[in-house]
Amino acid sequence: MRLRGRVAIDLGTVSTLIWVEGRGLVLEEPSAIAIDSRNGRVAALGGKADVLADKEPQGINVVHPLCDGVVADMEATVEMLYGFLRRVMPRGMLHSRALMSVPAGATWVERRSLAAVLGARRPRYDVTLVDEPVAAAAGAGFDLSAGRGGFVVDIGGGTSEIAAVAGWRVVRAKSLRMAGNAMDEAIMAAARAELGMILSPRAARQLKTTFGLNGGTETAETVGIDAARRTPRVEQVPASLVVNALKPTVTAIARTVQEILSDVPSGLAEDVVRGKIRLSGGCALLPGLASEIEEAAGVGAVVAEDPLRCVVRGTAMLLKHDGEDGVPGIRR
Repeated sequence: MRLRGRVAIDLGTVSTLIWVEGRGLVLEEPSAIAIDSRNGRVAALGGKADVLADKEPQGINVVHPLCDGVVADMEATVEMLYGFLRRVMPRGMLHSRALMSVPAGATWVERRSLAAVLGARRPRYDVTLVDEPVAAAAGAGFDLSAGRGGFVVDIGGGTSEIAAVAGWRVVRAKSLRMAGNAMDEAIMAAARAELGMILSPRAARQLKTTFGLNGGTETAETVGIDAARRTPRVEQVPASLVVNALKPTVTAIARTVQEILSDVPSGLAEDVVRGKIRLSGGCALLPGLASEIEEAAGVGAVVAEDPLRCVVRGTAMLLKHDGEDGVPGIRR
């Protein structure tokens, strides 16, 4: 029997999430693929590949094929995504509809490359792209029907999407290509400069989630490589190092929130104030971030329920409404 199906995909720089009609969220994995350099075959996908990334095993090349929310390595992205879909989609699939989120600031070429990923092999998918802020807003609980709107700040690994939306459409938006990964890199740079210590991205992420923007005199034990001796070393990393490293990225996000708010149409102002700024994405859980955004914006800010899954949840909601009047899609 030849089957048809519909899927919603959040193909992110750090994680990929897939929702299948009738089954719900069926996959949530790191956006990573490990290639055996000896024969070119896929050695591992998702979490099994990501866990090898910092360890550099011989003969294995771990690739994170998306950068700043867009495809950086087309071949690796195709291998990874079709590997994920093979896990969750029934065999014998003839034709499927796929709705995939895309950063609001993505260029036409970047949008086309994302759509091309799902048309590279059989089974091919009929792809529709939706602006990520719209999906995030829907997933964060805003009712976008009948022209209602809200304000969302979606901070993922590669991009921060700051947008006012209404009626399933972007009203004002800006996509910053600096988010969680930029924060991790800043912590790694600060640790090397101030402590003479080389941290892995995983260790930097742990420090980020432990301290966030909350200062103080606390420290966290971290293991890295001594930059001078090139040997493993244990260090007590102070919270102040992490806070100072995060400030430039957080300041840029807060400044963009102010910029978008200053251009919000008067008819949308009440929706924004009453609905509050809703934070989604993995970095929404950064300690102290919501209060930092609220102070800069002068408008209440809250973390959305289950912020890591807001985009895929909103994309699934849009897929259910696909084809209805007033629910636009961006077709390839």
